[in-house]
Amino acid sequence: MHIQLGNPDSIALIALVAIGMAVTAWAIAASRRAAGRFAMDPLRRRLMPSGTAMRRWGSAILVSISLTMIAIALLDVRWGKAWSETPQKGIEVMFVLDVSRSMLAEDVTPNRLQRAKQQIKDMLKVMAGDRVGLIAFAGETRQSVPLTSHYEDFKQTLDSVGPHTVRSGGSRLGDAIAAASKGFIDKTYDHKAIVVFTDGEDQESKPVEVAKSLYAERGIRVFTVGLGDMDQGSRIPESEAGHNDYVQYQGQQVWSKLNGQVLEQIATETNGAYIPAGTRHVNMADVYRNYLVNVEQTEFETAKINAYIVRFQWFAAPALALLLLEVFVSSRNSKLPPSAASRVTIRSSQKAAASNARSTSPAA
Repeated sequence: MHIQLGNPDSIALIALVAIGMAVTAWAIAASRRAAGRFAMDPLRRRLMPSGTAMRRWGSAILVSISLTMIAIALLDVRWGKAWSETPQKGIEVMFVLDVSRSMLAEDVTPNRLQRAKQQIKDMLKVMAGDRVGLIAFAGETRQSVPLTSHYEDFKQTLDSVGPHTVRSGGSRLGDAIAAASKGFIDKTYDHKAIVVFTDGEDQESKPVEVAKSLYAERGIRVFTVGLGDMDQGSRIPESEAGHNDYVQYQGQQVWSKLNGQVLEQIATETNGAYIPAGTRHVNMADVYRNYLVNVEQTEFETAKINAYIVRFQWFAAPALALLLLEVFVSSRNSKLPPSAASRVTIRSSQKAAASNARSTSPAA
């Protein structure tokens, strides 16, 4: 039987319950030893009848089992599957990823391409219901992933793309933006966005004009993320493997810099946003929340999902019942007749009073 945990971080609560039970057991045993040091056996048995320790242990066990079941309920345990129809709502996002060799530059750790992939994954973590697609481009363009809501499949393909994905080197950003616009499923464009990850290098493909035309005709907004050092730049490795060999032109090593100007123009002309990531770590979850959530959402077709069945109530209900039982048992114990200790105190007081009376009475 396959079991799924919806909230695995709560497993630490079970360890806390175990620690609490160990501390309780130690406290009960310590109180028993302290009572032994305080009084001799006959008086101790009167002060602490044999049932007292059993009631304490019973109460501790009830509370511990209840807390353990609450911790398991918080784990959101699921097993068994059932088909359900779930309405889908969101936007369509085409990620356009530059896989040219300049994206292998290491002014960003580990390099621009790997940083871009991680940034895309960071955005996926906060996307729910959106459809995503992937366009890889260099001197030519390739649709690596059609629009999909299966994020895990998307990430597997994303990990595999690189300069080897396309046959022609270079960087034609305008062609990639045009190809991304053709990847959308229907002709209604108000719920669509293109997100470009690149260092901004382009070989006369007129990306600003292409993006501006798409926005004017179809309302497609383009968001751009610029990677790389804007001032000094970095050398370009010959291959993905590195090996300290760098691209040369006429005997000189080629250096690549971030061209943020063209990316900012693209975003401005399409009512998008330009994120100059440069060499910094950028919180892409905030980028999604601050910019892409403003794109109008749409209703997609209802999806049939074979999901695990939630079972937390199987543990929460017994936990509540055990807590109520512990309260009932504790309240009954508190209503018992005066304990042996009280009776001993009363008798001692009576004997003292009788002794005082005899000593103060006149002699016969």
